[in-house]
Amino acid sequence: MEVFSPKETYVGESRAALTPEYVKKLTSLGLSVKFEPGLGDASDYINNDYIDAGATEINDRVKALGTADIIFRVRQSSLEEVSQMKSGALHISFFDPFAERKLLKFMAAKGISVISMEMIPRSTIAQKMDAMSSQSNLAGYYAVIKAAERIKKIIPMMITPAGTLSSARVFVVGIGVAGLQAIATAKRLGARVEAFDTRPNVEEEVKSLGAKFINIDLGETGQTAQGYAKPLTQEQLTQQREKLASICAQSDIVITAARVFGKKAPVIITKEMVAKMNQGSVLVDQAVASGGNIEGSKINEEVITESGARIIGIGNLESCIAHDASQVYASNLTNLIEHFWDGNKKCVDLNLQDDILKNCLLTHKGQVIHEALKAID
Repeated sequence: MEVFSPKETYVGESRAALTPEYVKKLTSLGLSVKFEPGLGDASDYINNDYIDAGATEINDRVKALGTADIIFRVRQSSLEEVSQMKSGALHISFFDPFAERKLLKFMAAKGISVISMEMIPRSTIAQKMDAMSSQSNLAGYYAVIKAAERIKKIIPMMITPAGTLSSARVFVVGIGVAGLQAIATAKRLGARVEAFDTRPNVEEEVKSLGAKFINIDLGETGQTAQGYAKPLTQEQLTQQREKLASICAQSDIVITAARVFGKKAPVIITKEMVAKMNQGSVLVDQAVASGGNIEGSKINEEVITESGARIIGIGNLESCIAHDASQVYASNLTNLIEHFWDGNKKCVDLNLQDDILKNCLLTHKGQVIHEALKAID
């Protein structure tokens, strides 16, 4: 079987779906690995390293797409690229399936099997394939680094001959993988950290990292089967904002990471809340690509408000540290292939009864098979 990883074409995407280290693992299974020249340029992986690892460089992208049995991507392919793929191919990428219904339907009609990496279940057996967690981990780290670079204060307490400088106050909203990493990174830098989430069960995780958990009684909340926070009612959102306003006002840095998969991100920090923050305060909206948690945030822009607070909206935080993001993503894809690899038949066994595939396999043998997506127009 043949694996092909093309260079990403999505504007601003610096990650690669394959790195030289994982070429070796794939070829050891008996796969033929091909890549497009420049695949790793933006993430500092050079062509010769892929070749030395056992991959073949293919300049003809159209031909390579037409012969590949497995296609490794970071982002979903375009309609034009899909038209060049052969029936029976397996396409693996982040897919954003609820927003890409036309593309998904077209891929099903072409007979292409689609695995969406966003939909890998958060289970013990699938942990090594969980690309959302691996990428969110890096995003949470970089959000704090970016805020530390933009704020005109130091993060840790510092005792100097001229007096003591107090540590920065960091407030993290949304305690998933990205939020927990943001807390850990801010603590390592020496900040005083507070955190909030609608799910009370994350309190112990927050405290274990040395941060203070903010309790707000919102009544019944909870999380989805995938581990994401459930959407709040309008009344709950209003109550939450009132409680969070005072904490934001005394914070130097606010990091938001509250996302609801397949839906617009909830607005948690309003313009009124931002207006009460001190001049020079920095807010980083990790959910800006899905609508934003901070009112007034703009994708891939830094907004300076009338009060002097800065709102940073980076739509693809992971691409800012593309070398490591590519490494862990390539690991996730390779682990997925290894898990479903049939060594006797030398092929990927897509067993539709498998619990992992029930969650992440969207199309197969000409049909949309995922339960949540079958009603595509």
